[in-house]
Amino acid sequence: MNTIKARLLNRKASSAKSRPDEIVKILSLKPGQKIADVGSGGGHFSLLFARYVGSEGKVYATDTNKGFLDFVSNSSEKSDFHNIVTVLAEGDRFPFTNEKLDLVFLRNVYHHLPNREVYFRDLAAALSTGTRVAIIDYDGRGKWSFHRLFCHSVPKETIINEMAVAGYCLVEDHTFLPEQSFLIFSAANNKKNCNQEGTLF
Repeated sequence: MNTIKARLLNRKASSAKSRPDEIVKILSLKPGQKIADVGSGGGHFSLLFARYVGSEGKVYATDTNKGFLDFVSNSSEKSDFHNIVTVLAEGDRFPFTNEKLDLVFLRNVYHHLPNREVYFRDLAAALSTGTRVAIIDYDGRGKWSFHRLFCHSVPKETIINEMAVAGYCLVEDHTFLPEQSFLIFSAANNKKNCNQEGTLF
């Protein structure tokens, strides 16, 4: 069952509607970077990231579902990627408190997280200057939004406000995804450069 669901998640993540190539282009990944793919699911983005960061970089595919992580491990071996590390995570704890990361990436995960402000406040304390946090999630737009009706969405303004309370500054707001917001934040130690709305000045 996990294998089937992982494949379905990857099919959706790789679809034209999800715009994966544009997302990766905006993230401006470089060889040698370290990335945490939080809620990696079937691993489509983990595999994309692994290609860009190269053998000197590292991608940490994290999920609370061990079956998904096994699927990602098998996929990385078949693709001959040796720079993907799978990490089993708890829902309310970020598992990289001692790891220096260049990017933390969450796609369709934010609305699942319990105690989001606490989660990201704890994360902020562990991040270094320059670390980015990219959040993509359904924003519930449209009168008959399936994702809003089933509580699988978070309004963009809510994400921005919660992240500001947790100590983050919004640095990029991309609007090309048809059903999702795409926001990039800076780590907490850049907060002195934010205004009261949590954006850079």
